[in-house]
Amino acid sequence: MKNLLTAKKHLFTRIAIGFGLGILFGILLPEFSIQAKFIGDIYLNLIQMMIIPIIFVAVSTGIINIGSSSDLGRIGFKSIVVFVAMFITTAAISLVISYLIRPGQRINMDAGVGYDGEITEPSVADFFMNIVPSNLFQAISEGDIFATILFTVIFSVAIVIVGKEADPVKTFINSLSKVIFKILDFIMELTPIGIIFLMAYAIAEYGAGIFSALGLYIFTAYFACIVVFILVMLIPVWLYSKFNPIDFIKGIYKVWLVSLSTTSSAVTMPTTMRVTRNDFKVSESITNFVVPLGTTINMAGGAVSFSLLAVFVSDFYDIPLGVGQIIYLVMIATILNMAAPGIPGGGIVLGASFLTLLNLPIELMGLIAAIYRLLDMAYTTMNITGDAAAAVLIDKSEEKRNVKLKARKS
Repeated sequence: MKNLLTAKKHLFTRIAIGFGLGILFGILLPEFSIQAKFIGDIYLNLIQMMIIPIIFVAVSTGIINIGSSSDLGRIGFKSIVVFVAMFITTAAISLVISYLIRPGQRINMDAGVGYDGEITEPSVADFFMNIVPSNLFQAISEGDIFATILFTVIFSVAIVIVGKEADPVKTFINSLSKVIFKILDFIMELTPIGIIFLMAYAIAEYGAGIFSALGLYIFTAYFACIVVFILVMLIPVWLYSKFNPIDFIKGIYKVWLVSLSTTSSAVTMPTTMRVTRNDFKVSESITNFVVPLGTTINMAGGAVSFSLLAVFVSDFYDIPLGVGQIIYLVMIATILNMAAPGIPGGGIVLGASFLTLLNLPIELMGLIAAIYRLLDMAYTTMNITGDAAAAVLIDKSEEKRNVKLKARKS
């Protein structure tokens, strides 16, 4: 037992070492790194295998352990408000930065490269249809995160409303949660190995040539993410929660090591939850509710991605965007990012769909696709950082509320 606890304590040190070794392998042994990518894929498969079970037990325990139904409704409302505010603020900041740097006006590229993927044109109706599955078990088997969360929320709210008669179900779910997370602990011990081969592949496949071709676009994306992290996440957490910024960075960097390597909010979610709960001391019930929900609908990185993409393409083709189009841009970006888990093809298809809805050319998506892994490293990191920051803010708001209630009673 002591050895296991020691291993957990040094897990993130080993992840950092694996991160560095992956970069070295990618530079020094590029062919080997590409061929050995399957080892990293096996690790991702193990994590992905656990996503649906984790979401079910995390969201359900988060809800059933919150307390009364009034507490549940209040925290759910706070979560949505924080997520939407975070997304809109991020989009606004990213638009300003994109218009200041304007990479689309300064990069000379061949615009003849097209995008061969299928373009999805989601509507508001399609978005809501995708939330509610016609077959729950099919949705779960296909890894539909949104449908899983919807069912889990309804199921867990019903347990809270039923009350004492549902205590056996509540006890079972809490016990199941411990078993699921114990399995996850076993898998997490393989994280340093997985990260070595995932990072090695990323460096070998997308090397210095990619950076030089679209360097300014990549720089703008990363610069926007840094500014968003400081203004939208770090400062609010500091001012409202009185959480030391240095301590927040010391905790969140552990999550960044995983997000930068995997470029998946869902795969990173277990680490995000662990750091939020253990390093940031957020209550388990709020962590288990806010972080999985944020993994699905809180996409601060997506706000950066779509804002930069719209400005880049419009500038490249000299198509001005009016105020009305920019407002529409933010609305569409919000809907698309919330629907992201149900749309096949990931960020490339989403980006092409986004441009289509704005009536902008999609030809540049072929070039963006070539570097999207590098961009997605930053976007995913912003997504999961927003989840953790939101959990800290909501936990603090609940703490202040409880203090006021006690003061009134006394």
